[in-house]
Amino acid sequence: MGTKVTLTAADGFQLGAYRADPKGPPRGGVVVIQEIFGVNHHIRAVCDRLADAGFRAMAPQVFDRMSPNFESGYSEAEVAKAREFLPRLDWAKLMLDASAAVDALKKEGGPVAMIGFCMGGTVAFIAATRLGGLAASICYYGGQIVRFADNKPRCPVQMHFGEKDASIPMGDIETIRQKRPECEIFTYPGAGHGFHCDERASYEPHSARIAWQRSLAFLTKALASVRPKPPAIAAAAKSMPAKPASNLKPKPKSASRPKKRSKPKRRPKAKARPKGKKRKKAKARKKSKSRR
Repeated sequence: MGTKVTLTAADGFQLGAYRADPKGPPRGGVVVIQEIFGVNHHIRAVCDRLADAGFRAMAPQVFDRMSPNFESGYSEAEVAKAREFLPRLDWAKLMLDASAAVDALKKEGGPVAMIGFCMGGTVAFIAATRLGGLAASICYYGGQIVRFADNKPRCPVQMHFGEKDASIPMGDIETIRQKRPECEIFTYPGAGHGFHCDERASYEPHSARIAWQRSLAFLTKALASVRPKPPAIAAAAKSMPAKPASNLKPKPKSASRPKKRSKPKRRPKAKARPKGKKRKKAKARKKSKSRR
């Protein structure tokens, strides 16, 4: 179902990876980090299951720096050989190679999450605390998470532990709970280490089924919450061509005519008295004088 691809880390190192894509539109990307057994049949099957669920999945071969294309089964001899890598682990280099897969999926668009198993579970937690741009991280029985639990994740984190895991004491899980109360932490009463792998003797189907359902629900919610929003109206307006300038010339403003000076108002002339009245008054004055 999947294909082999090549990744380039930030320091220029090239490593292999297994990739599986969904048939329909992807719901996001998920980087799958291996156990100490390499990108083997089990890890490739996890990628295929994620692709069936609608996610683009990629598993980088993070042991390529030590042993290119290494993969292993689960016999006693194979387990013993795989454990020889543990003292040689370089967490900084593991982060470089995991980040290369994250960057490759992010370039294709959409949110990206991470899921890791055993050693990969610890890598997934460290990535949540150090890498920017992860939408979520899921950690299956990461035995070294307690060492890094003082660091706060930058994205939602979900963890799964078996209560019968001889390599991860319940005291370590309680320490993680106390230091990282914001993380979802599930424990499974009948499960031991590696309970999710159906190719190991420690496989516990009931716990594995519940943990996988929780993981898919967690991924769906986390990736949906960071899906890119449609462009804003303002941004869309910027992309529209500018309107052509109008050919109509603006009308010139009419020149203002000088205001006429107002002439001073003349007082109205007094009305002339009729002449007949003046003569009568004069005669009356003469008569009064003659009487005296």
